[in-house]
Amino acid sequence: MLVGVPKEIKTDENRVGLIPSSVRELVHHGHKVLVETHAGYGIGLDDDQYVAAGAEIADTAGEIFRRADMIVMVKEPQAVECEMLREGQILFTYLHLAPDLPQTTALVESGCIAIAYETVTSARGGLPLLAPMSEVAGRMAIQAGAHCLEKAQGGSGTLLGGVPGVPAGNVVVIGGGVVGTNAARMAMGLEAKVTVIDRNLERLYELDLQFGPMLNTIYSTVDAIEEHVLQADLVVGAVLVPGAAAPKLVTREHVAKMRRGAVLVDVAIDQGGCFETSKPTTHREPTYLIDDVVHYCVANMPGGVARTSTFALNNATLPFVLALADKGGRQALGEDRHLLNGLNVHRGEVTYKAVADAHGLAFKPPEEALGL
Repeated sequence: MLVGVPKEIKTDENRVGLIPSSVRELVHHGHKVLVETHAGYGIGLDDDQYVAAGAEIADTAGEIFRRADMIVMVKEPQAVECEMLREGQILFTYLHLAPDLPQTTALVESGCIAIAYETVTSARGGLPLLAPMSEVAGRMAIQAGAHCLEKAQGGSGTLLGGVPGVPAGNVVVIGGGVVGTNAARMAMGLEAKVTVIDRNLERLYELDLQFGPMLNTIYSTVDAIEEHVLQADLVVGAVLVPGAAAPKLVTREHVAKMRRGAVLVDVAIDQGGCFETSKPTTHREPTYLIDDVVHYCVANMPGGVARTSTFALNNATLPFVLALADKGGRQALGEDRHLLNGLNVHRGEVTYKAVADAHGLAFKPPEEALGL
């Protein structure tokens, strides 16, 4: 199979779909890899490293999309890239289709086979291709939030860890999954006062066992969210409904009552955000103010530490890339139920129910679409 790796063109995105060691692995399996020139330049991966690993370098993205059997990326294809996709071509990347009707429509019209990293599952019930970026985003959320609390950034001028004689900052994390756990861990490392809110009692129990009295765990209700958000210096939105739009748990009214200079970091922004006042931002212009509350809603947070993120992502995606290349799309999807859960669009049909429901589109079960 010919695997193509275009250079990412989303704003401030320097991650790359495959690193040289992943290319070498594909070549070792008998495949060809076509990498767009300078695809990894932003994170110190030069064209000669890809050539040494066995890749061919392409001058343009157009050549990649025209020739490749499978496209491996990081972020969702932009409009100009969707136009280059063709019937039956495999696209393997993050998609986040539930809040994005234009992209969904474009993928349907292209006739491609679109497999989303974020909905591939594992035997343990997790999301293995989302987890590495969730780990990065959770840790970055505290790093970014702490910076936003500085007065020059519009924050209240609060140091999360405090100093002797001065109280530490209050951090509230909504959602106790991978993002929330990593955010809580980082915040506790800075010696902030940390509360995690979740509706899964088993998960709260696990967090209590893991962190003990350093962490305050609260069962999620409307009252609990309101009470703790209004007292917080930093709120991290870490809620995930796999493949679907995130629920709006912090309302416009909550924001209006929050402390002046408080900070909201919405890690769920890729899925539409879990704060009513959230809108996507970029690393170049990461924040905005509403009612004197700083909102940090960067849609590709892990792109801010692109080298770490790329290597972590490749560790997770490579086995699936190899399976798709070795067996072909239909066989690989048919033999692996967890990979099949990643299939969002197949030759003009939406094959992930949460995406179909979000946009009022017809849904076809993936098994039926593949004729399994």
